[in-house]
Amino acid sequence: MHARRADRPLRARRFPAPAAVLAACLLIAAGCGPLVPQPRSPSPSPALPTTPSASPSASPAGSPSPTPDPASLYAAIEKQVVAIRGLQPKSTVQPQILDEKELKVRINASFQRDNPPDVVAANERLLKGLGLFPKDASLGSLYVELLSSQVAGFYSPDDKQLFVVSKSGGLGPLEQVTFSHEYTHALQDQNFDLKSFELDAVGETDRSLARLSLIEGDATAVMTQWAQQQLTPDQLVEMLRASLDPAALQILEKMPPILREPLGFPYDNGLRFVLGLQQRGGWKAVDAAFKKPPQTSEQILHPEKYDAAEAPVAIDVAKDLDTRMGDGWKVGLRDTLGEFELGIWVRIGLTRVPLATAAAAGWGGDRVTLLDGPKGSWAILMQTAWDTAADAAEFADGAGQTLTKLGTPGTVNAPPGSTTVTVLLGSDATVATKLDTIAGETGN
Repeated sequence: MHARRADRPLRARRFPAPAAVLAACLLIAAGCGPLVPQPRSPSPSPALPTTPSASPSASPAGSPSPTPDPASLYAAIEKQVVAIRGLQPKSTVQPQILDEKELKVRINASFQRDNPPDVVAANERLLKGLGLFPKDASLGSLYVELLSSQVAGFYSPDDKQLFVVSKSGGLGPLEQVTFSHEYTHALQDQNFDLKSFELDAVGETDRSLARLSLIEGDATAVMTQWAQQQLTPDQLVEMLRASLDPAALQILEKMPPILREPLGFPYDNGLRFVLGLQQRGGWKAVDAAFKKPPQTSEQILHPEKYDAAEAPVAIDVAKDLDTRMGDGWKVGLRDTLGEFELGIWVRIGLTRVPLATAAAAGWGGDRVTLLDGPKGSWAILMQTAWDTAADAAEFADGAGQTLTKLGTPGTVNAPPGSTTVTVLLGSDATVATKLDTIAGETGN
């Protein structure tokens, strides 16, 4: 989720694995050709029992594969994942199976616990102000519905728990693939301390998305290689069918792009990013990235910028904007959207994905401030920096078309030859004009 409030970020339990997204990532990886195998032939962990491989390929033709008990199956998959990834387990993980009802209860409880109503409301105001969210929709309700319908499993570094969702209660191909993905997260946590990645850091949404893309891309690459090695063609088809649930896909499709697309970004774009690391340096290159993680969605979309360590441009935001706006005004949110989410925003006006992608390319940095005023009034100041004046002009054009499409009072300030663009929006023309004047006086 994006757009954090100054005191606490909007969040849900971390590292969910959407079933449909995981299935799509398997297809992406297949289209990229075989993954680069870099096994380190690790010694089996003494904490895990020695069990035969769970691969059904050893069964005689025409005979059903024997189904091992869950503990043996988990242990076999754990060893196979360790052999693929090369990270050694430092403690055991006890996976738990959830049915759909239990999943919904856990996700709702987690969301309510971690997201006070005022935090959700502040995020909702920003999204609606930017035209990214339906005026009559509830952010909390849609977000919980999205996760409840899409999550196939999740790992929590807070309490070291791993969950796999099963509609049948069994461990079919989808559940096994999901476990291989989530167990990779457990290995990441034990070797790199996932909490240290500060995915909930205040005002760092774009950085969090980039770091999450490394984490999920790694787990998706391992999952894909595990599936290629351990599942038969029939099992792969069964897995894909189980993941592409029509009801879940219908819910996914109805979601606003600003909810739907960031959910999938860490898996598909993260997978491409990790595959690129693998091709250049194997799993050692991926390990190195965990020690120096990507900082922006731009680095995920353009890996050469990660290789060049291209840092985002710092944006100077006036600290007294709320005071200058007058009595009753306060800062509700400050955050960085980044190249990926700005691309979603300008698509409102440009409509076509290639045009919006091009308009957001060349991103250098941004900072978005939501100001809450009296009687439900609001203002948004979007400050952006670009690599070149041409990049800035292209974004300014897209931003202008977006404001026109939205019909929201506002302006786009892009001085000729400048590499900065400032976008201002208001709940009414008076508010937008006042913010424009104040921003001009402060140089923002």
